[in-house]
Formats: sequence, C-alpha cells, structure tokens
Amino acid sequence: MRFFCRINLVALWLLSIVVSLNGAELPSANLPIEQVIDQFVQQRLDTAKVAPSPQADDANVLRRLMLDVAGRIPTSEEAKTYAANRSAAKRVELVDRLLASPDFFWHQRNELERMLLPNKPNDGEFRKYLLWAVKENRSWDAMFRDMLVGDEADENRQPALTFIKSRARDLDDMLNDTAILFFGVNVTCAKCHDHPLTPDWKQHHYFGMASFFSRTYVTKKNLLAERPFGEVKFKSKRKDDTKGEQTAKFEFLTGAIVEEPVVERSADDIKKIEETIKASMQKDDAPPPEKPAFSPREKLVEVALRAEDNRFFARNIVNRVWDRFFGRGLVHPVDQLHAANAASHPELLDWLTRDMVAHGYDLKRLIRGIVLSQAYSRSSEWTAGSQFPDAALFAVANVKPLTPRQYSLSLLVAVNNPTQWPALDQAEPWTTRREQLENTSNGWAGSFEMPGESFHVAVDEALLFSNNKRIEDEFLRDSGDRLVGHLKSLGDNQAVIEAAVLTICSRPPRGDERAALDDFLQKRSADRLAAIRQLVWVLLTGPEMRFSY
Repeated sequence: MRFFCRINLVALWLLSIVVSLNGAELPSANLPIEQVIDQFVQQRLDTAKVAPSPQADDANVLRRLMLDVAGRIPTSEEAKTYAANRSAAKRVELVDRLLASPDFFWHQRNELERMLLPNKPNDGEFRKYLLWAVKENRSWDAMFRDMLVGDEADENRQPALTFIKSRARDLDDMLNDTAILFFGVNVTCAKCHDHPLTPDWKQHHYFGMASFFSRTYVTKKNLLAERPFGEVKFKSKRKDDTKGEQTAKFEFLTGAIVEEPVVERSADDIKKIEETIKASMQKDDAPPPEKPAFSPREKLVEVALRAEDNRFFARNIVNRVWDRFFGRGLVHPVDQLHAANAASHPELLDWLTRDMVAHGYDLKRLIRGIVLSQAYSRSSEWTAGSQFPDAALFAVANVKPLTPRQYSLSLLVAVNNPTQWPALDQAEPWTTRREQLENTSNGWAGSFEMPGESFHVAVDEALLFSNNKRIEDEFLRDSGDRLVGHLKSLGDNQAVIEAAVLTICSRPPRGDERAALDDFLQKRSADRLAAIRQLVWVLLTGPEMRFSY
C-alpha cells in the first residue's frame, strides 16, 4: 500500500484537523460532552454578541426529548410525573431511562433506516438487523463494516448487506450513497469533470472511489459477491490533461491509494471465472463463486477506518447526529464536508470527532451528551428582537417537522385512553405495548410526507384529516380504549380540557385556552360527544402536534 505525494486542499484540510485534534487548544478529553458543547457554542455566541433564547420549560424539554430519543410524545402520566419531580438530576435520570428503554431501540432503528435506506423503506430484514445492532449498542464502525462487507453466514449481520445489495445494480448508487452517507462527501459532480464548486474533488476522486465498487454484483440467490478482476477507466475532461483514457486507482477520498497484488491469469482461467460468475447471476442452482483474495470493498472499509484516514468517517457521523437533534449540522449541508464549506464550530466538531473515535464510535454516548446540553434545550421562541439570529449560532431551538414515524406514533399515543398505559416501572408490559405501537404505526406512516429542507404540510395530509373516515373511526372513536371515550366519562368541562391538552400537547392548558375551550364546550353542550370529538380533532391537527418545537 502506498500514497500519492501531492499537496492539495484536501491534504491541507486534513492536516489542519490532525493538528487541531492533537493540539492543546482542544478541551480535555475527560470533560463531559455536554459541557464541551456548551463551552464552544457559548464562545461563538459571545463573539457574535448574541444572547441566546432561555432554556425551554420542563414540559417543552420533556416533549422534545421524548420525540428525539423515544420517537413519540410522552403519555400524560409521564408528563405529570416529570413535572412533579423536584430532583435537580431529573433530566439526566430521564435521558438515561430513555436510552435504556425499548422506545430508544425502535426509534434509533427507525432513524438509521431513514438515513441509510430512504429509497427502500420498511425492508423487514434490514430493519431487523438495525434493531439488533441498536440493542447490542453496536459501534458505528462495526455497522459500517457489516453494511459494506458483512457476512452472508451470520444470521444477525447478513441482512445488513441490504445496504449494498439494494444498490448493486447501479455503480453510481453504490458509490454516491456510500460517500454521502458514511463520509459526508458528494462527489457526483466530479464524474464528468472536476467539481465546479470546490477544488477538493477531481475526477480521479470519483473514479477512484468507483473502483472499490465496480466488481460488486448480486447472484441469482441474492448473495453479494465480487469479481476477482476488472478495471474502471475514465477520460479526463481537463484541457491541460493529455493523458487520454486513464485506469482508475483504488483511491480513497484522502488520496490514500490501495495497491492490488498482481495475479497472473491465463486466458482460460479468465474465461472459466467469467462463466462461473455468469452462471451464478442466472441460475438458482449454480454454486456460489469463490471469494476473491483481494476484496476492494474490504479494502475500502480498512482504509476508511484507519487512524490516518478516518476523519471523513468519524466527522460525518458526528455531523449527522448533530443535524438530527438540532435540525442543522455543524457542517451544513451534511453532504458537503469539504474545505470550502467550513464548520460553524470547527473546534467543537474536532473535539466531538476525537471523542467519537476514542470511545469506539459509540452513538449512544454522543446522543446522551447532545441532549443533556443547554444548547439543545433552548426555547424555540425568539423574543430578543426582530432580527432572528443566524441559524449556525444555535442560539434558538429549531422547530422541526416530525418524521412520518414520529408523527404516527405520537398520534397513536395521543388518541389512546391515557389511563390504560402500563405504569412507568413496568418494563415488560411497556415493551409489549411499544412494539404494538410500532406495528400499528406501519399502517399510518405511509400517509405522511418525509420532511425535507423546506417542509409544508402536504395537501394529501390535510385532506386525510379533514375527509377520511379512517380518522373518525380510529382516532375519534367513542370507546373505552380511546381518548374520546375517556373524556366523555369526565363530568366537568375543565377536567375534559385539562386531560385533552395534557394528553395531546404534553402540557397543562394555558388560561386563555381554558376559557376558549370551556366556552366552546358550553355552546355545544346539546351534543357533548360531538363537541369533545371536535376538540380532540382540533388539537390533533394543530401545528403543536405536527412539529417538535
């Protein structure tokens, strides 16, 4: 294995990272993650002379934590218990309870699936692998290896290969999705010419990465395999390049080159190998091809995780986890991790990257640190003036639309009778109920749009809540297992209002809400059940239910 000796922006950028990571200017590695986050975010705020929003109130923090860590809103009992807790450590206790709960396992699985397999949602086998990996607290580097190399004979790890198998018929998909999702780098524009927006990515980067995947194929038995030979050729579009057609090297994004051992093969040997490969792709009864001694995908994993080359891999997952919880990455957009797109808080990203590597790519550890920070728990209301602060300062919490699964799970929690949930200390019954919720949400999640950069509630979603009888039959049903049935059993309007708002909005009603809703119920007392249904419908379809704020 050898390396190109060339000076370019990527090399200089990586060198600056290494210097920063090894330098004394970074805080101690022994400090809590949340403390380091708040230190660097506050330094940037001080420099910009911006006073951040105050901390959100308990009800707001609880709801945000439940949505981000458990994937659902809290039950009314969870809301009341948290509000009544006077312990100074109650947020830490809540976070640790959630991270150990089945809610976290399923939600983390859902979030990883959303990131890794967006074009093939609800793949049962892949979801099974992700759930196993989360329950095992499998490290991110191990999951990366599972998805790119895997083991067809390992019952737990084999489904991870769906990541490559689902893209194996298109070289661009394998290359681009791997580069974007695992390294935070979009080299698509370097396929036809050097990247027009940043000098970091040249054609040889694109085709060098493509060479790691060009031999990959799937057999008729749906086994992932690699050819033992094959080259990627490209023609440079640079006017000053007179080399003509070139053979791509196995080149990683850092410029590291993997050399393939030379193997002499006769024409007959090559023909036999090609016939074996062809048979494996066309016949069910064909024997599986032999695994080649040199596997480009294995070499990609090796070089990407090597200490001197792992910065793209480690920085990318830190940035993506940060983006998930804050609604914006430290590097934004998250697929533009290059020298021309600086991080908003470079020292913080460096420290978190160092911490991620030092602690074995433990995603749960990073999540815990983020959600315990004051930067995470700021209010989403900006009252400091008409000039809204730069989003890159993280001075105010982002309002985030719920994902389809968050929304469907939260709706199911909201419309169930709040008195019928298992007690918080009953782990086994709650595990069963959470799995039931997950399964039921499958039938609803497809009805809601996956939020993008500029999210607006879709017309189809608005019409669903306005006109679809399924909403009335399942969400507004007058039965003992539903919120409507429970509210109908309460004799006092104020009790109805208190229970409805707490169950759906995870907070007590404000004074003006009490007055308006009481007036509404009194004016419709002739048909109290219809009035209660309308009240529940209004709360379910409001923006407070649709967003995390």
